[in-house]
Amino acid sequence: MFARMRTQPSPPLVDTHAHAFRRGLTLATTRRYAPDYDSTVEDYLSELDTNAIERGVLIQPSFLGIDNSYLLACLALHPARLRGVVVVDPESKPDLDELHEQGVRGVRLNLIGAEVPDLSRPSWQGMGEAMERLGWHLEVQAKGEQWVDLAPRLASWTSQVVIDHLGLPSAEDSRAIDLVSEVGQLAHVWTKVSAPYRSEGAVEAVERYLDTRGTENLLFGTDWPFTKHEEGRWMNAQVSWARSLLGDDAFEDALPRNAQRLFAWH
Repeated sequence: MFARMRTQPSPPLVDTHAHAFRRGLTLATTRRYAPDYDSTVEDYLSELDTNAIERGVLIQPSFLGIDNSYLLACLALHPARLRGVVVVDPESKPDLDELHEQGVRGVRLNLIGAEVPDLSRPSWQGMGEAMERLGWHLEVQAKGEQWVDLAPRLASWTSQVVIDHLGLPSAEDSRAIDLVSEVGQLAHVWTKVSAPYRSEGAVEAVERYLDTRGTENLLFGTDWPFTKHEEGRWMNAQVSWARSLLGDDAFEDALPRNAQRLFAWH
């Protein structure tokens, strides 16, 4: 049986979820975790090279709070290869245009252990409008009952939205799974295939997405260096897991094109 011929070259592979940090950085006052090791951008790029992944997206770790200085320094060193997603306080009216020039393309909202914010507040709405203008996305990590409040708010959110780690599905909360699936069908919402070890329903969530939406607006992330789940994990295992679920064509062609479009890589 002959392999399907592509009419154009495949785009560069893209890892849309990784973290870079080192010991000695200022930590957020409120945090659930702080690593006792370094995870430098040089280490990350070496891992990408080993796995034949050309581009990567650095996500601001929650334990560093809104101090994005290390992430921005990493982007400055490798502007052609890296993009960034930052954590900001909308009340402080951050200069998104300046951050955009530095390679940032999104804002992270990690709600694990936190309350769901009121996205209808003027500060959030104003930031959302600026994000839409710049082509940014709101990256959301949430789970369980949080999706009851989040789903309708994200459905009407102004900019693009990325559901992190497949929405952290749990078989014990079918309502949340349904809500994530419903909002994940919207044209401005993207879903990230990543971190199966953070939730027991990841495989089923991927299969459900493929059945309902195919590879449209689907992304892949390694979640390197697997914070709080480091033991025995390797980037190549995450690549193999996603490739086996999605198939070679989707992993090498459709998903990289999706990432290229969302992160404005040319």
